[in-house]
Amino acid sequence: MKKILLIFAFLLLIPALVEAKQVLVIEVSGPITTGTLELFKSSLEEAKEIEAEALIVILDTPGGGLTETLEIIKLIDRTDIPVISYVHPKGATAWSAGTIILVSSHIAAMTPNTVIGSAQPAALSAEGFAPINESKIINALTALVAEKARLHKRNETAAVAFIKENLNLNPEQAKQMKVIEFISPSIEDLLNQINGMYLSSIKKTLNTKNAEVIEFKPSLRIQFLNLITNPMLASIFLILGIYALIFGFASPGFGSEIAGVVLISLGLLGLGFDINIIAVFLLLFGIVLLLLEIKLPGFGALGIAGIIATIIGSILLVPTSFPRYFISKEFQRTMIATVIVPSVIFGIFLLFALYKVLQIRKKKPEIGELIGEIAKVTEKITPKKTGYVEYKGEIWEAKSSKKIEKGEEVIIESKKGPVLVVNKNL
Repeated sequence: MKKILLIFAFLLLIPALVEAKQVLVIEVSGPITTGTLELFKSSLEEAKEIEAEALIVILDTPGGGLTETLEIIKLIDRTDIPVISYVHPKGATAWSAGTIILVSSHIAAMTPNTVIGSAQPAALSAEGFAPINESKIINALTALVAEKARLHKRNETAAVAFIKENLNLNPEQAKQMKVIEFISPSIEDLLNQINGMYLSSIKKTLNTKNAEVIEFKPSLRIQFLNLITNPMLASIFLILGIYALIFGFASPGFGSEIAGVVLISLGLLGLGFDINIIAVFLLLFGIVLLLLEIKLPGFGALGIAGIIATIIGSILLVPTSFPRYFISKEFQRTMIATVIVPSVIFGIFLLFALYKVLQIRKKKPEIGELIGEIAKVTEKITPKKTGYVEYKGEIWEAKSSKKIEKGEEVIIESKKGPVLVVNKNL
Protein backbone atom coordinates (compact mmCIF):
# COMPACT_ATOMS: atom_id res chain seq x y z
CA MET A 1 0.00 0.00 0.00
CA LYS A 2 2.83 2.40 0.90
CA LYS A 3 4.51 1.74 -2.45
CA ILE A 4 1.29 2.56 -4.30
CA LEU A 5 0.94 5.84 -2.38
CA LEU A 6 4.55 6.77 -3.14
CA ILE A 7 4.08 6.07 -6.84
CA PHE A 8 0.87 8.11 -6.84
CA ALA A 9 2.61 11.03 -5.08
CA PHE A 10 5.48 10.87 -7.57
CA LEU A 11 3.07 11.01 -10.50
CA LEU A 12 1.44 14.09 -8.97
CA LEU A 13 4.86 15.78 -8.72
CA ILE A 14 5.84 15.13 -12.36
CA PRO A 15 4.14 18.29 -13.73
CA ALA A 16 6.00 20.39 -11.15
CA LEU A 17 9.31 18.80 -12.14
CA VAL A 18 8.78 19.68 -15.80
CA GLU A 19 10.29 23.04 -16.62
CA ALA A 20 7.59 25.69 -17.07
CA LYS A 21 7.19 26.97 -20.60
CA GLN A 22 7.79 30.66 -21.29
CA VAL A 23 6.17 33.02 -23.76
CA LEU A 24 7.83 36.33 -24.67
CA VAL A 25 5.63 39.39 -25.29
CA ILE A 26 6.46 42.59 -27.16
CA GLU A 27 4.27 45.63 -27.73
CA VAL A 28 4.11 47.40 -31.09
CA SER A 29 2.19 50.62 -30.53
CA GLY A 30 2.35 53.65 -32.78
CA PRO A 31 3.89 53.79 -36.26
CA ILE A 32 6.02 50.91 -37.53
CA THR A 33 9.53 52.31 -37.94
CA THR A 34 13.18 51.31 -37.89
CA GLY A 35 12.82 51.05 -34.11
CA THR A 36 10.02 48.48 -34.57
CA LEU A 37 12.25 46.42 -36.86
CA GLU A 38 15.05 46.44 -34.28
CA LEU A 39 12.50 45.47 -31.62
CA PHE A 40 11.48 42.41 -33.68
CA LYS A 41 15.09 41.39 -34.26
CA SER A 42 16.08 41.62 -30.62
CA SER A 43 12.92 39.97 -29.27
CA LEU A 44 13.21 36.99 -31.65
CA GLU A 45 16.82 36.49 -30.62
CA GLU A 46 15.84 36.77 -26.94
CA ALA A 47 13.01 34.25 -27.51
CA LYS A 48 15.47 31.83 -29.08
CA GLU A 49 17.98 32.33 -26.27
CA ILE A 50 15.47 31.51 -23.51
CA GLU A 51 13.85 28.78 -25.67
CA ALA A 52 10.48 30.50 -25.50
CA GLU A 53 7.45 28.58 -26.69
CA ALA A 54 6.28 31.57 -28.73
CA LEU A 55 6.60 35.32 -29.29
CA ILE A 56 3.39 37.30 -28.88
CA VAL A 57 3.31 40.62 -30.75
CA ILE A 58 0.68 42.98 -29.35
CA LEU A 59 -0.39 45.23 -32.21
CA ASP A 60 -1.98 48.67 -31.93
CA THR A 61 -0.67 50.59 -34.92
CA PRO A 62 -1.88 52.89 -37.71
CA GLY A 63 0.75 51.36 -40.01
CA GLY A 64 4.20 52.49 -40.99
CA GLY A 65 7.15 52.05 -43.33
CA LEU A 66 6.81 49.49 -46.09
CA THR A 67 10.54 48.69 -46.09
CA GLU A 68 10.50 47.97 -42.34
CA THR A 69 7.30 45.90 -42.73
CA LEU A 70 8.84 43.72 -45.45
CA GLU A 71 11.95 43.16 -43.29
CA ILE A 72 9.75 42.15 -40.34
CA ILE A 73 7.93 39.63 -42.56
CA LYS A 74 11.28 38.14 -43.57
CA LEU A 75 12.19 37.75 -39.90
CA ILE A 76 8.91 35.89 -39.26
CA ASP A 77 9.48 33.64 -42.28
CA ARG A 78 13.02 32.73 -41.21
CA THR A 79 12.45 32.01 -37.53
CA ASP A 80 11.43 28.73 -35.97
CA ILE A 81 9.87 30.60 -33.03
CA PRO A 82 6.07 30.80 -33.44
CA VAL A 83 5.05 34.44 -33.91
CA ILE A 84 1.56 35.26 -32.66
CA SER A 85 0.23 38.65 -33.76
CA TYR A 86 -2.50 39.82 -31.41
CA VAL A 87 -4.50 43.04 -31.92
CA HIS A 88 -5.00 44.20 -28.35
CA PRO A 89 -6.44 45.79 -26.17
CA LYS A 90 -10.07 46.78 -26.84
CA GLY A 91 -10.22 49.70 -29.25
CA ALA A 92 -6.85 48.84 -30.79
CA THR A 93 -6.27 48.83 -34.55
CA ALA A 94 -3.79 47.12 -36.84
CA TRP A 95 -4.21 49.05 -40.04
CA SER A 96 -2.03 49.05 -43.14
CA ALA A 97 1.41 47.59 -42.26
CA GLY A 98 -0.08 46.15 -39.05
CA THR A 99 -2.57 44.09 -41.08
CA ILE A 100 0.18 42.79 -43.38
CA ILE A 101 2.24 41.68 -40.35
CA LEU A 102 -0.86 40.03 -38.84
CA VAL A 103 -1.59 38.07 -42.03
CA SER A 104 2.07 37.01 -42.27
CA SER A 105 2.30 35.69 -38.69
CA HIS A 106 2.05 32.04 -37.68
CA ILE A 107 -1.07 32.76 -35.62
CA ALA A 108 -3.40 35.77 -35.92
CA ALA A 109 -5.70 36.85 -33.11
CA MET A 110 -7.83 39.85 -32.14
CA THR A 111 -9.41 41.21 -28.98
CA PRO A 112 -13.14 42.08 -29.18
CA ASN A 113 -13.85 45.62 -30.43
CA THR A 114 -10.69 45.93 -32.51
CA VAL A 115 -10.25 46.59 -36.25
CA ILE A 116 -7.82 45.56 -39.00
CA GLY A 117 -7.54 46.57 -42.67
CA SER A 118 -6.90 49.62 -44.89
CA ALA A 119 -3.59 48.30 -46.22
CA GLN A 120 -3.28 50.24 -49.48
CA PRO A 121 0.22 51.77 -49.56
CA ALA A 122 0.49 55.56 -49.43
CA ALA A 123 3.24 58.09 -50.07
CA LEU A 124 3.96 61.43 -48.42
CA SER A 125 3.61 64.36 -50.82
CA ALA A 126 3.22 68.12 -50.61
CA GLU A 127 -0.53 67.57 -50.25
CA GLY A 128 -0.16 65.06 -47.42
CA PHE A 129 -0.48 61.26 -47.64
CA ALA A 130 -1.64 60.13 -51.07
CA PRO A 131 -2.63 56.52 -51.96
CA ILE A 132 -0.29 54.69 -54.33
CA ASN A 133 -2.11 53.24 -57.34
CA GLU A 134 0.89 52.25 -59.42
CA SER A 135 0.17 48.70 -60.63
CA LYS A 136 3.78 47.54 -60.28
CA ILE A 137 3.79 48.26 -56.53
CA ILE A 138 0.19 47.15 -55.88
CA ASN A 139 0.59 43.86 -57.78
CA ALA A 140 3.86 43.03 -56.05
CA LEU A 141 2.39 43.74 -52.61
CA THR A 142 -0.86 41.83 -53.21
CA ALA A 143 1.09 38.82 -54.52
CA LEU A 144 3.25 38.85 -51.38
CA VAL A 145 0.30 39.14 -48.98
CA ALA A 146 -1.68 36.47 -50.84
CA GLU A 147 1.29 34.09 -50.59
CA LYS A 148 1.62 34.72 -46.84
CA ALA A 149 -2.12 34.08 -46.40
CA ARG A 150 -1.82 30.83 -48.38
CA LEU A 151 1.21 29.75 -46.34
CA HIS A 152 -0.71 30.14 -43.08
CA LYS A 153 -3.99 28.78 -44.54
CA ARG A 154 -5.84 32.09 -44.47
CA ASN A 155 -8.26 33.76 -46.88
CA GLU A 156 -6.17 34.94 -49.85
CA THR A 157 -9.07 36.92 -51.38
CA ALA A 158 -9.55 38.93 -48.17
CA ALA A 159 -5.79 39.48 -47.87
CA VAL A 160 -5.73 41.00 -51.38
CA ALA A 161 -8.84 43.09 -50.63
CA PHE A 162 -7.05 44.69 -47.68
CA ILE A 163 -4.71 46.32 -50.22
CA LYS A 164 -6.81 46.80 -53.35
CA GLU A 165 -10.10 47.75 -51.68
CA ASN A 166 -8.94 48.98 -48.25
CA LEU A 167 -11.12 46.31 -46.65
CA ASN A 168 -11.69 46.70 -42.87
CA LEU A 169 -12.84 43.90 -40.55
CA ASN A 170 -13.79 43.53 -36.91
CA PRO A 171 -12.82 40.34 -35.00
CA GLU A 172 -16.03 38.43 -35.79
CA GLN A 173 -15.83 39.26 -39.50
CA ALA A 174 -12.10 38.47 -39.63
CA LYS A 175 -12.61 35.06 -38.04
CA GLN A 176 -15.61 34.24 -40.20
CA MET A 177 -13.59 35.10 -43.31
CA LYS A 178 -10.65 33.01 -42.00
CA VAL A 179 -8.26 35.95 -41.77
CA ILE A 180 -7.57 35.25 -38.09
CA GLU A 181 -7.78 32.08 -36.00
CA PHE A 182 -8.75 33.35 -32.55
CA ILE A 183 -10.77 36.02 -30.74
CA SER A 184 -9.54 36.45 -27.19
CA PRO A 185 -10.00 39.07 -24.44
CA SER A 186 -6.62 38.45 -22.80
CA ILE A 187 -3.17 36.95 -23.30
CA GLU A 188 -3.85 34.21 -20.73
CA ASP A 189 -7.07 33.19 -22.52
CA LEU A 190 -5.27 33.24 -25.88
CA LEU A 191 -2.50 30.96 -24.57
CA ASN A 192 -5.10 28.44 -23.41
CA GLN A 193 -6.89 28.60 -26.77
CA ILE A 194 -3.78 27.99 -28.90
CA ASN A 195 -2.43 25.22 -26.67
CA GLY A 196 -1.94 22.02 -28.68
CA MET A 197 -2.25 23.77 -32.07
CA TYR A 198 0.00 22.37 -34.81
CA LEU A 199 1.77 24.92 -37.02
CA SER A 200 2.52 23.23 -40.32
CA SER A 201 4.68 26.11 -41.62
CA ILE A 202 7.31 25.47 -38.92
CA LYS A 203 6.25 21.93 -38.00
CA LYS A 204 5.65 22.63 -34.32
CA THR A 205 2.90 21.86 -31.81
CA LEU A 206 2.32 24.62 -29.28
CA ASN A 207 2.46 23.91 -25.56
CA THR A 208 1.29 27.20 -24.07
CA LYS A 209 -1.22 26.26 -21.38
CA ASN A 210 -0.29 28.01 -18.12
CA ALA A 211 2.94 29.26 -19.74
CA GLU A 212 4.88 31.98 -17.97
CA VAL A 213 4.37 35.33 -19.71
CA ILE A 214 7.59 37.39 -19.91
CA GLU A 215 7.51 41.00 -21.08
CA PHE A 216 10.45 41.81 -23.35
CA LYS A 217 12.45 44.81 -22.14
CA PRO A 218 13.93 46.75 -25.08
CA SER A 219 17.55 47.86 -24.86
CA LEU A 220 18.57 51.51 -24.55
CA ARG A 221 19.34 51.53 -28.27
CA ILE A 222 15.84 50.31 -29.22
CA GLN A 223 14.14 52.73 -26.84
CA PHE A 224 16.16 55.58 -28.34
CA LEU A 225 15.31 54.44 -31.88
CA ASN A 226 11.61 54.17 -31.06
CA LEU A 227 11.74 57.73 -29.80
CA ILE A 228 13.59 59.39 -32.67
CA THR A 229 12.19 57.33 -35.57
CA ASN A 230 8.65 58.54 -35.03
CA PRO A 231 7.80 60.05 -38.46
CA MET A 232 6.34 63.22 -36.95
CA LEU A 233 9.38 63.79 -34.74
CA ALA A 234 11.73 62.94 -37.62
CA SER A 235 10.07 65.57 -39.80
CA ILE A 236 10.40 68.15 -37.02
CA PHE A 237 14.10 67.27 -36.61
CA LEU A 238 14.64 67.67 -40.34
CA ILE A 239 12.88 71.05 -40.56
CA LEU A 240 14.61 72.41 -37.45
CA GLY A 241 17.96 71.14 -38.77
CA ILE A 242 17.52 72.93 -42.11
CA TYR A 243 16.55 76.20 -40.42
CA ALA A 244 19.46 75.85 -37.99
CA LEU A 245 21.87 75.50 -40.93
CA ILE A 246 20.38 78.52 -42.68
CA PHE A 247 20.64 80.60 -39.49
CA GLY A 248 24.18 79.35 -38.88
CA PHE A 249 25.43 80.26 -42.36
CA ALA A 250 23.83 83.71 -42.02
CA SER A 251 25.57 84.48 -38.71
CA PRO A 252 29.08 83.88 -37.35
CA GLY A 253 29.84 80.99 -35.03
CA PHE A 254 29.55 77.20 -35.01
CA GLY A 255 26.54 76.54 -32.72
CA SER A 256 23.69 76.62 -35.25
CA GLU A 257 25.55 74.72 -37.96
CA ILE A 258 26.45 71.94 -35.51
CA ALA A 259 22.88 71.69 -34.19
CA GLY A 260 21.64 71.63 -37.79
CA VAL A 261 23.90 68.74 -38.79
CA VAL A 262 22.91 66.66 -35.74
CA LEU A 263 19.18 67.37 -36.18
CA ILE A 264 19.25 66.57 -39.91
CA SER A 265 21.09 63.29 -39.16
CA LEU A 266 18.42 62.29 -36.64
CA GLY A 267 15.68 63.32 -39.06
CA LEU A 268 17.16 61.20 -41.87
CA LEU A 269 17.44 58.27 -39.47
CA GLY A 270 13.77 58.62 -38.59
CA LEU A 271 12.85 58.71 -42.28
CA GLY A 272 14.51 55.36 -42.90
CA PHE A 273 18.22 55.96 -43.58
CA ASP A 274 20.58 53.18 -42.57
CA ILE A 275 21.21 53.20 -38.81
CA ASN A 276 24.87 52.21 -39.03
CA ILE A 277 25.72 54.94 -41.56
CA ILE A 278 24.10 57.63 -39.40
CA ALA A 279 25.74 56.17 -36.26
CA VAL A 280 29.24 56.20 -37.79
CA PHE A 281 28.71 59.71 -39.14
CA LEU A 282 27.59 61.06 -35.74
CA LEU A 283 30.47 59.29 -34.01
CA LEU A 284 33.09 60.74 -36.38
CA PHE A 285 31.39 64.14 -36.34
CA GLY A 286 31.51 64.14 -32.53
CA ILE A 287 35.20 63.22 -32.50
CA VAL A 288 36.01 66.05 -34.94
CA LEU A 289 34.12 68.53 -32.75
CA LEU A 290 36.00 67.38 -29.65
CA LEU A 291 39.34 67.78 -31.44
CA LEU A 292 38.32 71.27 -32.58
CA GLU A 293 37.35 72.12 -29.00
CA ILE A 294 40.84 71.19 -27.84
CA LYS A 295 42.52 73.22 -30.62
CA LEU A 296 40.28 76.29 -30.69
CA PRO A 297 39.66 78.55 -27.69
CA GLY A 298 35.99 79.06 -26.96
CA PHE A 299 33.12 78.64 -24.54
CA GLY A 300 32.85 74.81 -24.86
CA ALA A 301 30.03 74.78 -27.46
CA LEU A 302 32.02 72.55 -29.80
CA GLY A 303 32.93 70.18 -26.98
CA ILE A 304 29.40 69.86 -25.64
CA ALA A 305 27.99 69.28 -29.14
CA GLY A 306 30.78 66.75 -29.78
CA ILE A 307 29.91 64.82 -26.62
CA ILE A 308 26.20 64.75 -27.53
CA ALA A 309 26.97 63.54 -31.07
CA THR A 310 29.43 60.92 -29.78
CA ILE A 311 26.98 59.53 -27.22
CA ILE A 312 24.12 59.33 -29.76
CA GLY A 313 26.40 57.66 -32.33
CA SER A 314 27.68 55.22 -29.70
CA ILE A 315 24.17 54.21 -28.62
CA LEU A 316 23.14 53.59 -32.24
CA LEU A 317 26.34 51.75 -33.17
CA VAL A 318 26.85 49.43 -30.19
CA PRO A 319 25.60 45.91 -31.08
CA THR A 320 22.78 44.93 -28.73
CA SER A 321 21.58 41.72 -30.34
CA PHE A 322 22.38 38.27 -29.01
CA PRO A 323 23.39 35.83 -30.39
CA ARG A 324 23.82 37.52 -33.78
CA TYR A 325 27.00 39.20 -32.56
CA PHE A 326 27.95 36.20 -30.35
CA ILE A 327 28.27 38.35 -27.23
CA SER A 328 26.53 38.10 -23.87
CA LYS A 329 24.22 40.69 -22.37
CA GLU A 330 26.80 41.50 -19.71
CA PHE A 331 29.37 42.23 -22.42
CA GLN A 332 26.81 44.37 -24.28
CA ARG A 333 26.34 46.49 -21.16
CA THR A 334 30.13 46.71 -20.76
CA MET A 335 30.48 47.91 -24.37
CA ILE A 336 27.81 50.56 -23.88
CA ALA A 337 29.46 51.74 -20.68
CA THR A 338 32.87 51.75 -22.39
CA VAL A 339 31.77 54.24 -25.04
CA ILE A 340 29.32 56.32 -23.02
CA VAL A 341 31.02 56.67 -19.62
CA PRO A 342 34.25 58.27 -20.96
CA SER A 343 32.15 60.73 -22.96
CA VAL A 344 30.14 61.64 -19.87
CA ILE A 345 33.31 62.03 -17.77
CA PHE A 346 34.89 64.20 -20.47
CA GLY A 347 31.67 66.21 -20.60
CA ILE A 348 31.75 66.81 -16.84
CA PHE A 349 35.41 67.85 -17.07
CA LEU A 350 34.59 70.17 -19.97
CA LEU A 351 31.72 71.77 -18.08
CA PHE A 352 33.96 72.22 -15.02
CA ALA A 353 36.69 73.79 -17.17
CA LEU A 354 34.09 76.04 -18.81
CA TYR A 355 32.85 77.12 -15.37
CA LYS A 356 36.41 78.01 -14.30
CA VAL A 357 37.03 79.93 -17.52
CA LEU A 358 33.85 81.95 -16.99
CA GLN A 359 34.89 82.62 -13.39
CA ILE A 360 38.28 83.92 -14.55
CA ARG A 361 36.66 86.09 -17.20
CA LYS A 362 34.30 87.63 -14.65
CA LYS A 363 37.15 88.23 -12.18
CA LYS A 364 38.61 91.72 -12.08
CA PRO A 365 42.13 92.04 -13.52
CA GLU A 366 44.76 91.55 -10.81
CA ILE A 367 46.75 94.59 -11.94
CA GLY A 368 43.70 96.80 -11.66
CA GLU A 369 43.16 95.60 -8.12
CA LEU A 370 46.79 96.32 -7.13
CA ILE A 371 46.92 99.92 -8.34
CA GLY A 372 46.01 102.35 -5.60
CA GLU A 373 46.35 99.75 -2.84
CA ILE A 374 48.45 100.17 0.32
CA ALA A 375 51.50 97.93 0.99
CA LYS A 376 54.13 97.78 3.74
CA VAL A 377 57.87 97.87 3.06
CA THR A 378 59.71 94.79 4.36
CA GLU A 379 63.13 95.71 2.90
CA LYS A 380 64.43 99.24 2.29
CA ILE A 381 63.90 100.72 -1.16
CA THR A 382 66.19 103.31 -2.77
CA PRO A 383 66.15 104.98 -6.19
CA LYS A 384 69.09 102.78 -7.19
CA LYS A 385 68.05 99.52 -5.56
CA THR A 386 64.77 97.63 -5.41
CA GLY A 387 63.37 96.41 -2.15
CA TYR A 388 60.36 94.38 -1.07
CA VAL A 389 56.84 95.16 0.10
CA GLU A 390 54.10 93.04 1.66
CA TYR A 391 50.64 93.23 0.10
CA LYS A 392 47.81 91.07 1.49
CA GLY A 393 50.31 88.56 2.88
CA GLU A 394 52.26 88.33 -0.40
CA ILE A 395 55.83 89.62 -0.84
CA TRP A 396 56.45 91.67 -4.00
CA GLU A 397 59.62 93.20 -5.38
CA ALA A 398 59.23 96.98 -5.50
CA LYS A 399 61.05 100.09 -6.70
CA SER A 400 60.62 103.81 -6.12
CA SER A 401 62.17 107.14 -7.12
CA LYS A 402 62.45 107.92 -3.43
CA LYS A 403 64.15 106.31 -0.47
CA ILE A 404 61.68 104.41 1.68
CA GLU A 405 62.61 102.73 4.92
CA LYS A 406 61.53 99.33 6.21
CA GLY A 407 58.16 99.43 8.00
CA GLU A 408 56.82 102.43 6.09
CA GLU A 409 53.55 102.25 4.19
CA VAL A 410 53.53 102.84 0.44
CA ILE A 411 50.90 103.22 -2.25
CA ILE A 412 51.12 101.06 -5.38
CA GLU A 413 51.16 103.25 -8.50
CA SER A 414 51.81 100.73 -11.27
CA LYS A 415 53.36 97.39 -12.17
CA LYS A 416 56.21 96.72 -14.57
CA GLY A 417 56.56 93.00 -15.13
CA PRO A 418 56.99 91.33 -11.72
CA VAL A 419 58.07 94.63 -10.04
CA LEU A 420 55.67 97.04 -8.35
CA VAL A 421 56.24 100.79 -8.69
CA VAL A 422 55.44 102.39 -5.32
CA ASN A 423 55.57 105.78 -3.57
CA LYS A 424 55.29 106.94 0.00
CA ASN A 425 51.79 106.95 1.39
CA LEU A 426 51.46 110.57 2.56
